[in-house]
Amino acid sequence: MHFYFAPQILQYDGTQLASLWAYRSFGLLGNSIVAFRGPCCIQFEHMVDLEDVRNQQPIYGNDMLHFIIEHFDHDLEKTILRQRLFITVVKEVLEEKGYKLVRSGDDLYYQERKLSISIATATPVSTIIHTALNISAENTPVPAIGLIELGWPAEEVAKLAEKIGLSYIKEMEGIQRARCKVKGVR
Repeated sequence: MHFYFAPQILQYDGTQLASLWAYRSFGLLGNSIVAFRGPCCIQFEHMVDLEDVRNQQPIYGNDMLHFIIEHFDHDLEKTILRQRLFITVVKEVLEEKGYKLVRSGDDLYYQERKLSISIATATPVSTIIHTALNISAENTPVPAIGLIELGWPAEEVAKLAEKIGLSYIKEMEGIQRARCKVKGVR
């Protein structure tokens, strides 16, 4: 599985949830996790969470750390489980610094303020997860908190992204190893 942190600021608008985005954008062929920093503004026509669309809940933020994970299989339920595992990895990495976070489904909260957004979906050839952490909570549509307010230095966001990405890859490799080392039973 590949990991890449894009050094340029990129706006997440929902169109990145497309098969082979990491390959087309960064040359990463196969399972991948791409992280980048930038604003988030998703128009309703690009939202894949129809509950948000039906409730007319906008999704935006001025400064976020984004992760787009692509796995080349078609099992959406497995991808939702991976999404929950990923958010647990994020929680564990952040809690190493002493933060006490609460995970509810695929979201993270600090003192009832939302730190993350996340969605999982399927494409014709893969499944994709988008998860983003507020770096700043400024201009969010819900009570939120950002990494800076939690005390995370803004200049260390790339290091944080790499630690999270590599931790997730290590989990995926561990799962694959566990899958391959056992014999079947009757």
